[in-house]
Amino acid sequence: MKRYLLILTGLLVCLPFMAQKRKPQNRPYIDQRRLHYGFYIGVHAQDLEFVHNGFITEDGKSWFADVAEYSPAFSVGVLAEAYVTSNIAVRAIPSLYFGQRKIIFHEQTSHLEHSQMMKSTLLACPINLKLAAPRFNNHRPFFVAGINPTLSLTNKDRQALLLKKWDCYVEVGLGCDFYLPFFKLIPELKFCFGLRDLLETDRSDLIDKSLLVYTQSLKEVRSRMVMLTFYFE
Repeated sequence: MKRYLLILTGLLVCLPFMAQKRKPQNRPYIDQRRLHYGFYIGVHAQDLEFVHNGFITEDGKSWFADVAEYSPAFSVGVLAEAYVTSNIAVRAIPSLYFGQRKIIFHEQTSHLEHSQMMKSTLLACPINLKLAAPRFNNHRPFFVAGINPTLSLTNKDRQALLLKKWDCYVEVGLGCDFYLPFFKLIPELKFCFGLRDLLETDRSDLIDKSLLVYTQSLKEVRSRMVMLTFYFE
């Protein structure tokens, strides 16, 4: 899936260079406004990277975690963009991310498994720097990078794995502005890398103490995301 999204967006970015003839420009003065506003809808895949510590229980069992299944995830948000120069802009994108992951803990020798469905609702506010190429006809490719602080709204403390509420991502991506007759369409592919260890080790409120073994088997957990979004401006 990630490969196909990368190929699709790569083709979109390359479109401006496939035609050499000048064409009439749609909305030729839109980029002369210093402030721009819009909204977006998108899809994404939420992943977790597990680091295990080799913990072995008293009965000789050793558990390993993996994200076994990705459910369709989507996001919505609004865009506020301010141009610093004609090719550089700063963006703020208050957003909501909705998703779900299936996590399976595997026992190494006995092949026992424990599964957990982890629903995720994240409140986020990415701050990105956008570096755009000069406009050619009705296309303008760009590169983005920035940070994305997030707050989880759906933590459940009675599950085997509990993640911390706060996280912060480093984001890099690319896209292309398409100038249509009545609005600007902006597809964008972005890769997000969580900076914080999300593993919650304080499980004093856990009612079923047998579930502690899964937390004890992990050293750290970090989040990853791949996002394909469509902005309308």
